[in-house]
Amino acid sequence: MSTITSDVTNFDLESEANIDEPAKKPSALSIFRQRDFKLLWIGEAISLIGDQFYMIALPWLVLQLTGNALAMGTVLALAGIPRALFMLVGGALTDRFTPRMVMLASNLLRMVLVSLLAVIIIIGQIEMWMLYLFALIFGLVDAFFYPAQNAIVPRLVNKGQLPLANTIMQGTLQLSLFAGPVLAGYLITVLDKAVATGAVQGAGDIRGIGLAFGIDALTFLASAITLWMISHHASVDKKQEERESENLISSIREVLLVVWNDLRLRTFFILIAVSNFLINGPLIIGVPVLANTRFPEGAAAFGVLMSAYGGGSLLGIAMAGILPRPPARRMGTVLGIVWSVLGLGVVALGLIPYTPLAALVTLIMGAANGYVVIIFITWLQTSTQEAMLGRMMSLLMFASAGLLPLSSLLTGALIGVHVVGLFVISGSLMTLLVLLMLRNPSIRSLEVVSNNPDIALEVGD
Repeated sequence: MSTITSDVTNFDLESEANIDEPAKKPSALSIFRQRDFKLLWIGEAISLIGDQFYMIALPWLVLQLTGNALAMGTVLALAGIPRALFMLVGGALTDRFTPRMVMLASNLLRMVLVSLLAVIIIIGQIEMWMLYLFALIFGLVDAFFYPAQNAIVPRLVNKGQLPLANTIMQGTLQLSLFAGPVLAGYLITVLDKAVATGAVQGAGDIRGIGLAFGIDALTFLASAITLWMISHHASVDKKQEERESENLISSIREVLLVVWNDLRLRTFFILIAVSNFLINGPLIIGVPVLANTRFPEGAAAFGVLMSAYGGGSLLGIAMAGILPRPPARRMGTVLGIVWSVLGLGVVALGLIPYTPLAALVTLIMGAANGYVVIIFITWLQTSTQEAMLGRMMSLLMFASAGLLPLSSLLTGALIGVHVVGLFVISGSLMTLLVLLMLRNPSIRSLEVVSNNPDIALEVGD
């Protein structure tokens, strides 16, 4: 389940062609000729593969140590709490400094943390209190990375290239979701078999998980190197100097008011928050439990389902790049209808007993998610002035992940009561919420009235 030269750093939105107007589409080759974007893509592509090892290894490690879904939910919640609390601060710092420097610092710190965890696991000294502490610190550092990651792409390409650049970055993310979980799940499964045959006594599966974290640490290093090589630096103008002296709380309040005063943004951001609360818990907590209790393939099944989701997301991203972009007057309707597929998919996952069929469902869910992500993020980036991009992206990330800790805790607690009921109720509520949203004609339209660079976003029918 992201997004050359200094003369395109500051958008002249009045002189650029409106993104809804027909224009010659840039090619991927032309974007990759730009050195800074190519470096960003290489580093993030490598790092994203490592992230998928992390996403498989962490919940599987907790399950192997405790066998308790609530413990797994607690660890993920502890990572999510500081991530949510400091996400807006990360966006404000991104606008104050540069996305490149924030990403670089975050990657180096995360590399150190994951390396320490890998060593502790491999030597067999890992304890649950260590995982709780790791989750808290890692989540805090994470909070500063994601707003910068989504704010850096518009600074490295011009407006006409932005939809394709977002497609490339998000496509790379989903490709990593497709390949990474299978590799990690296979690695852990192979070492599980080594334990069963006596080739490794006692902790082979734990060592396999430690190796997965070690791979993740190396990918953070690779990403930090490519970020260091990026030569582009945002120019400092008078407005930026004023922002640097502005109080962080005031700068965060500014973007909150922009979103709250726009009916469409307010509705979509609330929907993103609630839907992620209803969907992410069952996916992040529920799917590993299903793999461990329902599907005979175990960790391999977990990897296959997550890879299918990533492959579907890649398909959805490709569809967003190939298919005609929905007209602004119907864009909200299209996004809502596609979005509802996620809720229906969660319902189906709660009922399906076979891994191949469950993988098909997660593939369809991924396709819906990938399509929505590209269309919405590109619209939001294009409609936001550059000076507010970091904060707007941080608010989007906050809406996406802010309720994740609570979702993880509740899912971990309730999944032991009734697994099927949890999936069916969560998915049904998600679908109903989207359909209710579409009753408002203002939400069905995402037209932008003005491209005045001094106005971040304007309400339009």
